[in-house]
Amino acid sequence: MPMEKTFDPAAIEAKWSREWESRGLYRPARPDAQPFTIVNPPPNVTGALHIGHALDNTLQDVLVRYERLRGKDALWVVGMDHAGIATQMVVERQLNERQQKRTDFTREQFVDKVWEWKGESGGQITRQLRRLGCSMDWDREQFTMDPHFTKAVVKVFVELHKQGLIYRDKRLVNWDPALKTAISDLEVESHEVPGHMWHFKYPLAGGETYTYVERDADGTVLFEEERDYISIATTRPETMLGDGAVAVHPGDERYRPIVGKYCEIPVGPKEHRRLIPIITDDYPDPDFGSGAVKITGAHDENDYGVAQRNGIPMYRLMDEVAAMRADGAPYAETAARAVEIAKGASATSAEIDAMNLVPDEYRGLDRYAARKRVVADIDAEGLMIKVEDKMIMQPFGDRGGVVIEPMLTDQWYVDAATLAQPPMQAVRDGRINIVPKTWEKTFFNWMENIQPWCVSRQLWWGHRIPAWYAEDGRIFVAETEEEAQAEAGEGVQLERDPDVLDTWFSSALWPFATLGWPEGTDLLKRHYPNDVLISGFDILFFWDARMAMQGMHFMDEVPWKTLYLHGLVRAPDGAKMSKSKGNVVDPLGLIDQYGADALRFFMSAMESQGRDIKMDDARLAGYRNFATKLWNAARFCEANGISASTSLEAPTATLPVNRWIIGEVADTVAAMDRAFAAYRFDDAANAIYSFAWDRFCDWYLELIKGAIDDETKAVAGWVLDQILVMLHPFMPFITEELWTVMGERADYPLITAKWPEPAAERDADASADIDWLIKLVSEIRGAKAELGLPPGARLTAHFPETLKARAERLSAQLDRLARLDTVSFDPAPAGASAQLVVEGETITVPLEGVIDIAAERERLTKALAAATKERDSLAGRLNNPAFVERAKPEAVDKARADHEAKAAEAERLSAALARIE
Repeated sequence: MPMEKTFDPAAIEAKWSREWESRGLYRPARPDAQPFTIVNPPPNVTGALHIGHALDNTLQDVLVRYERLRGKDALWVVGMDHAGIATQMVVERQLNERQQKRTDFTREQFVDKVWEWKGESGGQITRQLRRLGCSMDWDREQFTMDPHFTKAVVKVFVELHKQGLIYRDKRLVNWDPALKTAISDLEVESHEVPGHMWHFKYPLAGGETYTYVERDADGTVLFEEERDYISIATTRPETMLGDGAVAVHPGDERYRPIVGKYCEIPVGPKEHRRLIPIITDDYPDPDFGSGAVKITGAHDENDYGVAQRNGIPMYRLMDEVAAMRADGAPYAETAARAVEIAKGASATSAEIDAMNLVPDEYRGLDRYAARKRVVADIDAEGLMIKVEDKMIMQPFGDRGGVVIEPMLTDQWYVDAATLAQPPMQAVRDGRINIVPKTWEKTFFNWMENIQPWCVSRQLWWGHRIPAWYAEDGRIFVAETEEEAQAEAGEGVQLERDPDVLDTWFSSALWPFATLGWPEGTDLLKRHYPNDVLISGFDILFFWDARMAMQGMHFMDEVPWKTLYLHGLVRAPDGAKMSKSKGNVVDPLGLIDQYGADALRFFMSAMESQGRDIKMDDARLAGYRNFATKLWNAARFCEANGISASTSLEAPTATLPVNRWIIGEVADTVAAMDRAFAAYRFDDAANAIYSFAWDRFCDWYLELIKGAIDDETKAVAGWVLDQILVMLHPFMPFITEELWTVMGERADYPLITAKWPEPAAERDADASADIDWLIKLVSEIRGAKAELGLPPGARLTAHFPETLKARAERLSAQLDRLARLDTVSFDPAPAGASAQLVVEGETITVPLEGVIDIAAERERLTKALAAATKERDSLAGRLNNPAFVERAKPEAVDKARADHEAKAAEAERLSAALARIE
């Protein structure tokens, strides 16, 4: 059947996705081949394909298809992450729509509902990845909650606990009141929001006074008064209820008289005002505010450090929804005990944790309602000094969307500092190659300053922590409840930890647990370590670093040899995409409009070692046009009897044009291999684009028109095959379709074809001739365009004698392509002419009688003056700092582009004018 006249991406994409997958061609049986392994960052089971996924997975697929074509046993592991927080949110939201909530069900019933949701709605992203053309090993699709994966997660937890690398501790965490769970620092987004700074008086105990003196740098007294209080400033008055001390800098002379004394927290019943000590610590800044800070260790990161250093008790004020605690003994009782502790009485951590120091009238209030009440009560008592409007940085949970509350809780931690050492060494000695290298500094900075990793989450969906508690406080960590019970002994009642593990804990095992670990499978032995990990830089610490830690600890080997970090896909104006800005791009919509091949090629050609990519519809349209051009080139070949090649090696060729194009193929293959080795996706894409569009479609096919003999048919068919193979990693759909329709392949699909091996080198003489011809024809065509001559106009040219042999060899092409009626080697006649300089030799084309010289000179002169004026005007604007600094970035970019265009136009017109002088 002859080829369709028009290229229809939608028609071929669905067909080839089904064909490749149904025939198992994504993982052809190659047991004796060199393995190549890559794992995809497992998308959330709740997710949908976004433009970042499109970039990330396109780059992975390009590599996998390239290595598969090179004959390797290519394995691309695919799967999904159970996404603990996101998935629980989705299912709880569905329950809420039915006027139900999670706690209406048992834990087991709720988890069943999550599995039910996954079966019905989860995983739409995997279907969307197929539309993108991702050639993953779908037959082995993984899920982080699969039984074999859960087994691996439990074993890792138990082993790390045995080695002392996982432990339980009471520390300050980021608490998300919406999700009612701890979250990591990496899941917190800080935003500047309008707020207030309140200044309060903390009265000194017993009405004591002191002389408060402020001095300048020379010691001169600026202000002096007698005070019976110390001034404190805070943006969160509700946390005053949990203060354990007031701290001043040891070098702050203003407060030296009262260091070691006590002050009152100005909140709650007057008869039960709590006393706290005034201490010194390096944390307070004497030049900021009053120089004195309240220390609420259970609800502030900086205060937590001060409290730890100075043995200050830390009192938790809030419950899981950030409402003020309503449990425990009456305030009068706990406040009296807290004063005893502040004055040196001993107390256990359990007692302090149980103490509720929220006054009775504030208990149960939301934290912000409590804030208003605290401020009003202090103000009514005359202890508020002032309040300032202030922009403050507020931490928000990236999923819950509410302000995070730092809170002191019991959680499970991984000793990340110990686990970070081997990966750092692996990067230093080159066993892990980070590309681009510029990310190494960021990697080391984070790893060298890494904090304990909080891995417990207060959720129901996820891997349950394998720990059981006895009534006497002992903890038993084991792979099964039976093992824990055996360790605890008969008759000991055990209760399992209700928490689950952080999602990133399980995904950190992805490179080896997906291959069968802890079983010593053949797949694991063959495909670990992986070859490459392609990842967005934004999950370098969420996932990449943690994979390196766990992989090296449990496999004693790096998880992958190369870590490639790509940038973000941004809006056309360079802004970060976000739903709130309304500039998010749907990759599926782009596929519908331009085709998957065009989107893939755009992503690859624009990916330049970690730089961000700006969306550009014009480029997408251009790459769709590229696919159409290739389609039409194949139709030309079909119409001229050119079909599929039967040889990997280049056919025998005698004609210069055929020897030239074979050399071009060899050069392109070499350029692409170099680019892939250096992970320069842009260079590889641009190399095949330039060859296919410019050298093959625009020149070779034109050069052979009207002279397609058997040799040329064989060469042209072979060259088209090489283009299809080289282009396949980027544009798999159109290349597979053309590969199939161009000839009988004996059930040998392109996806498992062989990467080009031309076994040929560039023929220097043939290349020199054809390259010279292309330059000459380009010059003649350019001159015609500049002089307003029609492309078909036939001219006379005078060549220097040195070009006689070359001109005679190429006489047929000069006649057909250059449209030269006569090629003379005599001196050119006097008069106006176009002077064409090609490789240092001047070729003269007389213009007398061809154009109206005077009229053309006048036209070009006017056009040159106009272009020069616009160029200089734009240059003046760009040289004006006021414009560059104050104008919108897009306006400056447009001015620069317009200036470049006018400068190029002026240069072209000047050259044209010079031709006829």
